[in-house]
Amino acid sequence: MTKDFTETDISLPAFLLKEMDIFSRPPYLRVRDQLLAMRRASPQVLLIEGGSRTERVAAGLLWACLLNCENEHDGLPCLICSTCKRFMQSVHRDFFVLDGREESIKIETIREWVRPVLGEPPREAEKRVILIAEAQALGIEAANALLKSLEEPRPQNAFVMTAPQRERLLPTLVSRSWTLTLPWPEPGRRTGCWEEKAGLLIPPGENETREEWELALAGFLKNGRGWFGKTGVKGAVSLTVAQELLACLQSALAATLLSGERRAASGPLYKAMSGSIDKTVARRAYEAVAVCQTALQYRVNPALVVDWLAVRLFVWMEELRRRRQG
Repeated sequence: MTKDFTETDISLPAFLLKEMDIFSRPPYLRVRDQLLAMRRASPQVLLIEGGSRTERVAAGLLWACLLNCENEHDGLPCLICSTCKRFMQSVHRDFFVLDGREESIKIETIREWVRPVLGEPPREAEKRVILIAEAQALGIEAANALLKSLEEPRPQNAFVMTAPQRERLLPTLVSRSWTLTLPWPEPGRRTGCWEEKAGLLIPPGENETREEWELALAGFLKNGRGWFGKTGVKGAVSLTVAQELLACLQSALAATLLSGERRAASGPLYKAMSGSIDKTVARRAYEAVAVCQTALQYRVNPALVVDWLAVRLFVWMEELRRRRQG
């Protein structure tokens, strides 16, 4: 297995086993029922959106186990058989992981390491599983190369893609996928049980980093200070930080517009924008976020992307504040 695939730490079978009961509680009961229903006629491509990044990847791992478990219980994977453990430890010969957290997934990875094995039968498992974690990191060329592979259906292969929202992927990829939507996270709040522990495809401390960035952007939107000192540090704004910040902003925008219906919404960005934007600014903000997501796909420097977005948001909000005062 090459570095382009899996040298990430997803070897937490005991952790997943402990949190398995989350699928027995609302709102994840719906997710469990959908996974079980899909197994009867499993799609070639499953797209998992919503939730937190940890939850999306964990759901993808559980789907891989569900397709191949040797000793399922009540239709669910046991998570303790040899096959389940090797999938969760990412050491199974029929499990490939493309990790898009930190950088774009390149076309060479698809051509040299994915496509050659697709025509072969699985070596041990019932189905070979290719997990593309945070598939929004697929470059345009890599996404088109993946599409070519999906145009030749092979029942022994199962693809799983995770992404914050389906809109961040090429429409042609989404159209070939069965989409499973996890419960959407509240801005500024952790979701479910998995997010409470570090390790599963999330480096230790990254949750705190995301919260710090959200606080920094919220402060800049209020007073126009402190942002560039943070983004100007070399290497401070990774692709992951930029993507998470965009996701937080989208969630906060939605909560702001629906504040009357979602009073439980919280978080620094929500508090910074609540009452400080109108529908015109919100529409501009959504369009700006979409531009930034496209820029990241084309490998524009993440620091430049978030700086561009922060400046525009501040200018629009400041203009609105002045109009209201005048």
